[in-house]
Amino acid sequence: MPDINALLNPTTVAVIGASNDKSIIRGRAMEVLLSHPYRGRIYPISRSAQQVQGLKAFSSVELVPEQIDLALIIIPAEFILEELERCGNSGVKAAQIITAGFAEGGDRKGKKLQLKISEIAIKFDMAISGPNSEGFANTLKSLCPTFSPAVAETSNSLTPEYRKSGFVAAIAQSGGSGFGLYDQGRPKELPFSYVITTGNEAALETFHFVDYLLDEGKTDAFLLFLEDVKTPALFERTAEKALRAGKPIILTKIGKSEAGRRAAQSHTGAMTGAYDAYKAMFQRYGIIEGKDREEMCDIAAGFSHFGNRLPLGKRVGICSGSGGSAGWMAETCTAIGLEVPLLDDATRNRIDSHLPHYATSQNPVDATAGSIRKIGYSVLGEWVSQSPEVDSIIIVTSARHAHSFSGEGDDLARVARGTKKPIVMCTYTSPSPESTMMFNKAGYPFFTNMPNCARTIREMADYKILRDAFLAAPEIRTSNPAREKAVRKVIANQYGVLTEYETGKILGHYDIDLGRGGLAKSTEDAIAIAEGISGPVALKVQSPNIPHKSDVGGVILNLDTETEIKDAFNQILASAKQHCPSADLDGVLVKPMAKDGVEFILGLKHDDVFGMMMLVGLGGIFVEVLRDRVILPTPISIDEALRALSRLKGSAILDGVRRRPAADKIALAELMVKLSHFGSDFSDIIAEIDLNPVIVHEEGHGVTIADGLIVTFSVN
Repeated sequence: MPDINALLNPTTVAVIGASNDKSIIRGRAMEVLLSHPYRGRIYPISRSAQQVQGLKAFSSVELVPEQIDLALIIIPAEFILEELERCGNSGVKAAQIITAGFAEGGDRKGKKLQLKISEIAIKFDMAISGPNSEGFANTLKSLCPTFSPAVAETSNSLTPEYRKSGFVAAIAQSGGSGFGLYDQGRPKELPFSYVITTGNEAALETFHFVDYLLDEGKTDAFLLFLEDVKTPALFERTAEKALRAGKPIILTKIGKSEAGRRAAQSHTGAMTGAYDAYKAMFQRYGIIEGKDREEMCDIAAGFSHFGNRLPLGKRVGICSGSGGSAGWMAETCTAIGLEVPLLDDATRNRIDSHLPHYATSQNPVDATAGSIRKIGYSVLGEWVSQSPEVDSIIIVTSARHAHSFSGEGDDLARVARGTKKPIVMCTYTSPSPESTMMFNKAGYPFFTNMPNCARTIREMADYKILRDAFLAAPEIRTSNPAREKAVRKVIANQYGVLTEYETGKILGHYDIDLGRGGLAKSTEDAIAIAEGISGPVALKVQSPNIPHKSDVGGVILNLDTETEIKDAFNQILASAKQHCPSADLDGVLVKPMAKDGVEFILGLKHDDVFGMMMLVGLGGIFVEVLRDRVILPTPISIDEALRALSRLKGSAILDGVRRRPAADKIALAELMVKLSHFGSDFSDIIAEIDLNPVIVHEEGHGVTIADGLIVTFSVN
C-alpha cells in the first residue's frame, strides 16, 4: 500500500517546476506554499533558476541532499512520466500532480498517459494524487501545496485555533469544488483538517483518502464532491468503516442529469454510473447528500459540534425573542419531517414565571425581546432542553451585534457543555464575524439559513437511527453452496429472457413461489392442469421472445369451464403466432387466479458500478406515472426491507386506508429478502428480474407473484 502519510504529512517537499513568476500556476503554488508556517523543508526544482522565491533551487530532484517525501509536480503533461520515473528511482514516496492534459480530454493519448501514471504508481509503490488536481491543504500542519486562492490569504489561521476536535475534511475530484467547500465553511468557523483534491484519480481515489483519515483519527466528518466511484469494493468497505466509526460522510454527487454526466466525463474523464444505484448505496451507509456548498457545510457544522451526542429523536424545542421568526422556524421544521411538540407542564410553568402575559411557552417559546434581555438566550435554551418532550433545541436570534450577548458569554459556554441535547443557534439577521466566532467558540453550530438549520437537526437524528440499526443488525450475507450449484446448473444453457414458467422453477430454489399450475402443450394439458386448481384460472403464452404477453393477446383471465379453457388456449396461440410469427412458443402456462390485494412491482437490475440492485414500488399507475419506488443494494435484511417500504410515498396503503384492511407487509418484506439473496448470489449471470405484479394480500395472508421473468447475461 502506498504511503499516503508521506503525501499528506511530509517532512520534505520538492516543487518540480517551481518558478519566480507569481502570475503563473508554477509560481503561485510556490508562493502559497511559502506563505504559511510549514515546519518541513521545501526544495524548488528548476532547470532555469538558481534560486526560487528566496530558496536555493536544484536542477533535478536527484540532486536534493535528502530524501523527498512529497513531490509537487507542475510541468507540462508530456514530461510527467519521465519525471515520475526519476522520482521513483530517487526514492520519492509520494507525488501530487497539478498538471492537466490527461484522460479528462477524452482523447486516446491523454488516456494512455494517465494509464502510465497508474502503472508507475504500482511499480514504485508511490502515493500519487491527480493528475489534473488543485493540490491539497493540511491545515493542522500549515502545509498548502496548491495554487488555490482560498488558502492564499494569511490574515486568518487556516483553521480555528480554539477548536481541538470535530475537524472536517473536504475531499473533491474537482479542485475548485474542494477549495470552494473550504472557502464556504471557514468563514463559518468550520474547523478543517484537510482539503484534498484528487483530480482524475489515476492512482489514489477519494475513498483511499477517506480510509486513511479514518485511521489517522484527526477527522470527524467528511465533505465530498464526487463524480464517480472507480473501485466499488473500496467505496463499500470505507463507507461501512465510516458508519461504524460514527464519522458521517456528507457529499454531493454530480452525474444525476445528462448535463451533469457530460460535465463529469469532460472534466475528469469520470464515467458516472446510474444515480439510482449511487443513491441506494448512500442510503445503506448513512451517507448524506447535500444540495449545495452552504448546506453541506452547515450539516457538517452540526456533526462537528455534536458528533458524540446526537439527538435521540426528531422532536425539536424552539425558543426566540421574535415570535414571527420562531413561528417561521417551526413551519420549516415541520415541513422537513421534524416534530414541534407542546412542552410539558413543569417546563412551561418554570418558563411562564419569567414571561409577560402576552408571551407564550407552548413551543415555539416566544419569550419576547424584553424578557430575553433579562433571562438570556442561554438560560432559556437550558430550560427548554430540560423538557422530556424534546430531543434538540433551536434558538432563533439576531446576531448582528456580538455585544448583545456579551453579558452571557460564560452561560452560553456552560450550557453548551452541560446539556446532553444538541442546542443550535440560527440568526434571522446577517451576523457579524464576531458573533459567528463567539457562538462557535461557546460550542454552538451557528446558522444563517433556517432550512439548513432544520435539515441539520433531522440529518443528525436520522444518522443516529440508521447507525444504531446498522450496528445492531446481524450479518445478512449467507452462503448455500449446494443451492447455488443447483441453480447454476439450471441456468447454464439459458441465455436472454426466461419465461415465467422457467423463472418459477429457478426461483423456487430460493423458496420464492410463483404459484401453482403447469405448462400446457395442448388443450388437453390445459384442461387437466386446470382440474387440479380450485377456482378460475389464467392462461398465459410462454415464449422467450414475448416478454410482454398482454401486448400480443397472450393472456386470458378468469376461465372456469373446459370450453372456456380450450377456446382461450387456441386463441392465445393463434394471437401469438399472428403478432410474432417467428417466436419460439414453449406452450401456455395455466395458473390459478390471484385474490385481490395491493399491487407491487419487485425486481432486480445489474448496475455497471455496484452490481445487483433491487427495486420495489407500488404497481400499476404508481410505478408508471408517479415512479413511486425505492432502490436498494443487495442483499438486504428484513429491517432494511421494512424501512424501504416505509420510504414509499404510498406506504400508508400497506397499513390500510379508507376502510381497507392492512396488507401483509411482513410477507412482502420476506419476499424482498429472498429475492435480494438470489440476486446477490448470481449477479454475474442475472441481468435483471421482473416480478410484476406482486399482489400483497390482507395481513396474514401472504403475497402472490402474478407474473415474472428473468433476463440473463451470456453464460460461458
